Amino acid sequence: MKRASISLRLTGWFGGLFLLGWLAFGAAMWLNLRHTLTDEREMTLRRRLDRLEELLTQTRTESAEDRYQDYKDFAHATGNGLSEVFHPDGSRAIASPSHAAQSFAWPAIAAGAGERFVQVNSGGQPYWVIERHVTLNGEELVLASGAPASGNVLVLNRFLEGLIASMPVLLLISSAGGYWVSRRALRPVDRITATARFIGIRSLAERLPELHSGDELERLTGTFNAMLVRLESAVGQIKQFTTDASHELRGPLSFVRTVAEVALRNPKLDAESRRAFEDIVEEAAKAGLLLEDMLTLARADSEAGDAILEPINLADVLERACEMTRPIAAERKLSVSVDLASARPVYVLGDDTTLRRLFWILLDNALKYTRAPGRIEVSLHANAEQATVTVRDTGIGIPQTDLPHIFDRFYRADPSRSQVEGSGLGLAIAKWIADLHHGELTVESEFNKGTVARLVLPICAPGTLQPAAQRVEPAGAWRGAAIAGR
Repeated sequence: MKRASISLRLTGWFGGLFLLGWLAFGAAMWLNLRHTLTDEREMTLRRRLDRLEELLTQTRTESAEDRYQDYKDFAHATGNGLSEVFHPDGSRAIASPSHAAQSFAWPAIAAGAGERFVQVNSGGQPYWVIERHVTLNGEELVLASGAPASGNVLVLNRFLEGLIASMPVLLLISSAGGYWVSRRALRPVDRITATARFIGIRSLAERLPELHSGDELERLTGTFNAMLVRLESAVGQIKQFTTDASHELRGPLSFVRTVAEVALRNPKLDAESRRAFEDIVEEAAKAGLLLEDMLTLARADSEAGDAILEPINLADVLERACEMTRPIAAERKLSVSVDLASARPVYVLGDDTTLRRLFWILLDNALKYTRAPGRIEVSLHANAEQATVTVRDTGIGIPQTDLPHIFDRFYRADPSRSQVEGSGLGLAIAKWIADLHHGELTVESEFNKGTVARLVLPICAPGTLQPAAQRVEPAGAWRGAAIAGR
C-alpha cells in the first residue's frame, strides 16, 4: 500500500500534536478557571461571615427584636437571606432570616473550631456553603452562609462549549499552516527529485541544485553531488576502457581473419587444416560484429546523439528492411507479410541508416526465433501525431520473467534461446536508436506463442519542416542491452 507523502504525514503529525496540545491547554485552562471561580466564591462568603460576625458583635446590647431585624436585613442584603446562626449542636441560635434559609439543606455542623468550605445540593441545585466557629460574649456559635454554584457551572460550561466549538476551526487552520510550512520546507526536495530523475548514464555531468540553507538538505545534496562525481569518473573509465579495448582488438582480429583467408587460398591445404581455417574465419567475423556493436554502444554512452535527423518516409525505410528478410525467410520456410496501410507517406524526423538498422534488428530476431512453418507480420499505422511499427512473429516467445531484462546488456534468456547465435546487444542498440529518434520501443511476448515488438515515433508533415536537417539529442538516458540479439 502506497504511503502518504512526507508533507501529508508531517501535516497529520502537526495537526495531531496541535490537537493534543490544545486539549491539554483547554483542560488546564478549564481547571484553572474552576479553581479561580471557586476561590472567588469562597472569598465572597468569607467576607460575608466577617461582616455577619461584626454585626452580631455590634448588636449584642440591642433588644432581641432589633437584633433579629438587623440580622434579617443583613441576610437579605448580602446573600438573598441565605445565612444562619447555629449552636454547635445544630440548633438555630437566631431564627432563620428567610424562608430560603429555613428550607435550605444545610450540612451537619462539623466538630471542632475553624472554618469549612463545602459544596452541597439543595433543591436539585449545587451550592457553596461556608461555616465558621466563633465565640461571641462567651457563647460558642456557628455562622453559616451559602451561595449558588450554578453561575460558576454556567461559566465553566460556556468555556467548555467554546473550547470544543473552536477546536475544528483551529485544527483546520493549524493543519493548513502545517501543510504550507512542510511544503515550503520540502520544496528543495522537489527540485532535487526533478533533477535526479533525469540523471542517467549519459548525463552524469549533471548535478543537483546547490542549497545554502545550512540544514540537512544542504548536506544531502552535497553528498549526492560528491557521489555523482565519483560515479562520473568510474563510468568514464569504463567507457574509455570499452572503446580502447574495442579499437585495439579490431587490428589483431582483422589480421587473424586475413591470414586465415589467405591460407584457405592454398590449393595444397589438407582437409583438416582447411576446416580449422574456415572456423577461424567464421569466429573472427563474429568477433568483429561483436566489436562493432560494442563500439556502437560505447559511442551511444559517450556522445550526445550525433545523428543528423531529417524528414524521411518511414514506409520506404521499413519496406527496404523487409526486402532484406525475404530471401532468408524463404530459405527457412517462413512467411513474411508487410502491411503498409497508410495510403499517404508517413514522414518522421529520422536517420535512414540507423532506423533501417533498428528494423533489421527486430526482423532478424523474428527470423532467428521462429520455427518453420512460422509467420512474421510487419505493419505500419499512423495517426495525426505518431506512427506505430509492429513486428509480430509466431516464434518461441520470451518468458515473462525475462521480459523486464530484455534491454539489459549481454542479457541472455533461457537455454533454448541462448542456442541461437547472437551478441546479446541487438535490442540494446535498437533501444538506443529509438531514444535517439524520441521514440518508444516496447516488447510483448507470450512463451511458446510469439513476440510483438512495437516502435512508436512522432510524425511530422513535410510542409512544416525546415529544409535544413536537425541535430537532436536522444530523449532520456540510454538504457539497454539485449536478449540473445532480441
